[in-house]
Amino acid sequence: MTSATTASEQSGILGWIERSGNKLPDPVFLFFWLIAILVVISIVASMAGLSAAHPTEIDEATGAARIITAESLLSADNIRQLWVDMPKTFTHFHPLGYVLVVMLGAGVAERAGLFGTAMRAGVRNAPKALLTPIVVLVGMLGNLAADAAYVVLIPLAGIIFHAAGRHPIAGIAAAFAGVSGGFSANLLPGQLDALLFGITEAAVETVFGDFTANIAGNWFFIVAMTFVFLPVIWFVTDKMIEPRLGTWDPAKAGNATAEEQTDRELSGEEKKGLRWAGLAVLFVIGLWLAFTFGPGTPLIDEEASAEAQLTPFYQSLVAGFFILFLLAGWAYGKAAGTIGDHRDLVKMMAGAMEDLAYYLVLAFAAAHFVAMFAWSNLGLILAVQGADFLGGSGLPAWALLVAIVLVSALLNIFVGSASAKWALLAPVLVPMLMLLGITPEMATAAYRVGDGATNIITPLMVYFPLILIFCQRWQEDFGLGSLAATMLPYSIGLLLAGLVMTGAWVALDLPLGPGAGVFMEVPTAADPTAPASAQ
Repeated sequence: MTSATTASEQSGILGWIERSGNKLPDPVFLFFWLIAILVVISIVASMAGLSAAHPTEIDEATGAARIITAESLLSADNIRQLWVDMPKTFTHFHPLGYVLVVMLGAGVAERAGLFGTAMRAGVRNAPKALLTPIVVLVGMLGNLAADAAYVVLIPLAGIIFHAAGRHPIAGIAAAFAGVSGGFSANLLPGQLDALLFGITEAAVETVFGDFTANIAGNWFFIVAMTFVFLPVIWFVTDKMIEPRLGTWDPAKAGNATAEEQTDRELSGEEKKGLRWAGLAVLFVIGLWLAFTFGPGTPLIDEEASAEAQLTPFYQSLVAGFFILFLLAGWAYGKAAGTIGDHRDLVKMMAGAMEDLAYYLVLAFAAAHFVAMFAWSNLGLILAVQGADFLGGSGLPAWALLVAIVLVSALLNIFVGSASAKWALLAPVLVPMLMLLGITPEMATAAYRVGDGATNIITPLMVYFPLILIFCQRWQEDFGLGSLAATMLPYSIGLLLAGLVMTGAWVALDLPLGPGAGVFMEVPTAADPTAPASAQ
């Protein structure tokens, strides 16, 4: 097998992107460097007397809006807060609890084999005429399985396309576009929703106080993304990429035998496991319906206003997905023989936590960056002044959100982690857009569109080298530039489709999810109550 061309040997924009991105530190240390820069900026801003009027709080002495001034992070109070509250700053970082809870269940489903078997079952016997859209759809739905979608579905798609007499790399490209380009598209909220909305919640609270994120706040939007992105990837695969690749030449193949061995019929135990898992899913859905509409209605707050009565239901969805994945994975494992007793179950849950080791380190750094940004008051000041500038510019809401999509897509080329990018952007973007009357849910949705579109063209994406290896097993001379050139039409198509969809969604003022809309009442100093999400 030939090795991929190194970054120093690459020419053009792709080579520059790879070389520039490789010079960036690991996202963990990127946050530490940003904290150091933030400290310096806070000192300068404090000495310069940078200030802004708080949008929601009244100064009782004057009756006017309370003036917020920039605070130096080297002040005695902030230094004491940093060292004394360090455990609290880390453990109270909202995404941490959301992700840990969901992953406890998802880890069982992945390790028991449920995710891998379900994806194989979804694509193995697909009709040839519908092979591409089925592979793409399973790829987008496979995002619920996180890493499993990359390591199971993408190589399997190459095998399935080869068996159908089509170019195997076209199958790999279609699956990669579905899994990674359509990273946020899905029919159900999942781990990514918990992660991103945890960061959104923290961003709102830095300015406006208590806020509870709705994990289903983008549900309708991500479902629409699924059906908007599906025909785009289908068209690009069948009309552009596969004709460009031509007929596959077995003489150029590397070592494809490893993947070919995975292309087998589902065993009786695996089929039984899928049936049991399906029953477990129906049980959990029925249980949550009973909690919502049954006696006592524990997941409905009947004393709240009409628009807020379902808030407990939305807040329970993190736990709901934990139970769903846990019971479905356990049921599959017992039927398929991959789980023996409760000790196996506990080991799988512990294994899921081991997989999150790097995320915990990243969350520690991100939590302190977000917290220190709030202590300095720079987030609030930038949000207020940015909102004043944008409000005076006369730009419509759809144009602002389209700009956020483009910024997210550009930043994604250099910083691959979805959570790291959103932790950088959210503390300013979310409050700023709220001051312009745009909900936190809409800000999060716009970010997600940009984040997914360029995943598939940046060599800095963690799975990019793995996808290259999958391709080289079918075509030995397939290099980094070949993969980037193959995926670029998908990236452009998804970005354009996402921009149109975002602009249309805002223009039509469509609901983003249950109880979540595009616009909200602009918080003002005349109304000191903290704004609630449109739930």
